Amino acid sequence: MEKILDRFLRYVAVDTQSNEESESQPSEAKELNLLRMLRDELQALGVEATLDEWGYVMATIPSNIDKKVPAVGFIAHVDTAPDASGANVKPQIIPDYDGSDILLKGVPGLALRTAEFPELLAHKGETIVTTDGTTLLGADDKAGVAEIVCAIEYLVQHPEIKHGPIKVAFTPDEEIYAYTMDGGEVGELEFENFNAAGAKIRIQGSNVHPGYAKGKMRNAIHIAKELDAMLPADQRPETTEGYEGFFHLISFKGEVEAASLAYIIRDHDRARFEARKATMTAAAEAINKKYGAGTATLDLKDQYYNMREQVEPHYHVVEKAVKAMELAGVKPHIQPIRGGTDGANLSFRGLPCPNIFAGGLNFHGKFEWVPVESMEKAASVIRHLISLYAE
Repeated sequence: MEKILDRFLRYVAVDTQSNEESESQPSEAKELNLLRMLRDELQALGVEATLDEWGYVMATIPSNIDKKVPAVGFIAHVDTAPDASGANVKPQIIPDYDGSDILLKGVPGLALRTAEFPELLAHKGETIVTTDGTTLLGADDKAGVAEIVCAIEYLVQHPEIKHGPIKVAFTPDEEIYAYTMDGGEVGELEFENFNAAGAKIRIQGSNVHPGYAKGKMRNAIHIAKELDAMLPADQRPETTEGYEGFFHLISFKGEVEAASLAYIIRDHDRARFEARKATMTAAAEAINKKYGAGTATLDLKDQYYNMREQVEPHYHVVEKAVKAMELAGVKPHIQPIRGGTDGANLSFRGLPCPNIFAGGLNFHGKFEWVPVESMEKAASVIRHLISLYAE
């Protein structure tokens, strides 16, 4: 078997950064480079695998037992976040980590400092993989991809292990019963996520010569700032945790004549989620009432919903994941996702899909890292889950 670290390093070497502004699918053609690689690797293992025109690798491992048992699926996404470059990734490998700060050698003075990231200390003695500080790492979710392929390779090489039908999907653009391998720290198990919406607001101003602007100029930058100030400052990502929702300003562009703002709106509770959207709508309406119709144009769209209401009626899928972790020597930690997962939309399409840890931390940026031992434990959880569904 190929070591999970070697497989992971091969995958992160392929640039698969997605593009949220793209209208194509996959959003970037370069994602297909890894998807083709995965299809070919699965086929080389003797697994039936296909890649469709939309960039989805689908694979099936038939049951090797003579009784009917539920199929179980595993899903991971190949794309990396647009927040930081995914090209020319230069991983740093720190064996037998000693608990000290880890210098990210691509950027002088940049480091993973235990004072800022104390969770590092829980992995002393393990092999840590980090970025060099110039790119993200890609553990989200190439760690999950590597874990699934390693688990499948193990089953293929050990036909004495009994299992029912197994389905595998590798998707672009994040990003039966199924499980996404897309969580963080070892032991994380999640079956509830945010309800999510995106809001784009255009502010139309009026620019005139500043020397003659009194009573005439409407500075779109100031108006946009005024709208943002209408949203509660204590309900932002940096001030919330657990089940607390937020308004997150992710983009602000502007000149006197026109400005634009983009927000993501999140809440686990559906009623509070709807109230947040109403607050955003009221802010835009207040701007139009003050400065005139058409000053603020709001485009507000739902993105996904909390999968808890779809998973809870099939709670045995969570119980099996807990048991699989215990069999793998992992202490389960059930918590809500302060984000989303492919499993949310899949759950609402009739495929209950909890999210299991993949082992990576500090996703979407240059401080991303993953312990090799965590990836190995995740692959073990997959194997135990497969065996549990065969019982």
